[in-house]
Amino acid sequence: MNKKGLIEAISWKVSLPDTEIEKVITSFTELITNELVKENSVSIKGFGTFEVRNRSERQGRNPSTGEIITIKASKSPAFKASSVLKKNLNKK
Repeated sequence: MNKKGLIEAISWKVSLPDTEIEKVITSFTELITNELVKENSVSIKGFGTFEVRNRSERQGRNPSTGEIITIKASKSPAFKASSVLKKNLNKK
């Protein structure tokens, strides 16, 4: 499902116009992004936690030349699913 599909599904479910749902989803993603930029986590009970993980500098190889290169340290967004979400995914 993409953003447009998500907007349509939520709009149908809660009987609000697509434009209002789009504002909410855009605000939601902007808020999560802003918190992650500040290296804060965002936890949604029953769903999961968005967080920043630090990746250390490491050695790698250029796949085309085989040359050893240094990959800089970086920050990466991560999502950790809650036990409730995991349980729902594994229902049979």
